[in-house]
Amino acid sequence: MEHIPEVVSAAEQLRRQLQGPWLNPLLKKWVGQGELDYEKYVRTPELLALQTPRAQRVTPDELLFQGVHQSQELWLKMLAHESVEAVEELDANALWEVSARLERMPRIARVLAAELGVLETLTPDTYQIIRRNLGNGSGQESPGYNSVSIAARGLDEALERLLRRRNVQLADVYTTRRHPDLKRVCEQLLDYDEAWQHWLCTHFQLVRRTIGVDAMVKALDGLPTRVLPGRMTQPLFPALWRVRVEMTATWQREGGYAPGAPRDTSGAGIP
Repeated sequence: MEHIPEVVSAAEQLRRQLQGPWLNPLLKKWVGQGELDYEKYVRTPELLALQTPRAQRVTPDELLFQGVHQSQELWLKMLAHESVEAVEELDANALWEVSARLERMPRIARVLAAELGVLETLTPDTYQIIRRNLGNGSGQESPGYNSVSIAARGLDEALERLLRRRNVQLADVYTTRRHPDLKRVCEQLLDYDEAWQHWLCTHFQLVRRTIGVDAMVKALDGLPTRVLPGRMTQPLFPALWRVRVEMTATWQREGGYAPGAPRDTSGAGIP
């Protein structure tokens, strides 16, 4: 019988090539066998084996959906870890150190939002295929989401302890100029909270694009998707948002300049 050579498409040839291993011309070493120091430290063999194999995926985009959610869990784990470290630093009055950490945390939250935004490239029909394989799973079941929520309460309590040790009311942090270090910490916590809520809003928009938001549309956990907006505005640190309402409630119009009126040029400004 005449042998008919296998016809392999360019895409299939590339797919096979990407299975590795590969000879890195600079290192002159084989990469992809799990034997190099980078691969051992990052544990790439285990990490890259966590996704559903190609032959078992219900659609090519399932890799994107699963991979993004796995990555989200890693970043959420990092946020929970950073929160615990921040609690320790607040309790030690190490405000310089905690300030650096609170600079990092909103950046992580923004990465979460940007990464989740990639899933907006999924079309509704593709997601409906993936959705059939998710059981009753929902974001409320996420270990990372739950751990960050718990850690945030710990952060909130640490801030309260710090204010008590300093014998300072939260309103005084903002209405006097005597506590610039506390004010910076409070504003950085608010930066983190705002970035966190942005991530939640990004998730809401993703739901809206893929399955829609309506009383008739239910998430996999059985809740109507129209209840999601209420979750989006639940802050991690309610007191930091509430103090702004309290300040505005006692605000007085008197003491400023009328538009176009001459202003003090002595440099004293308005107290």
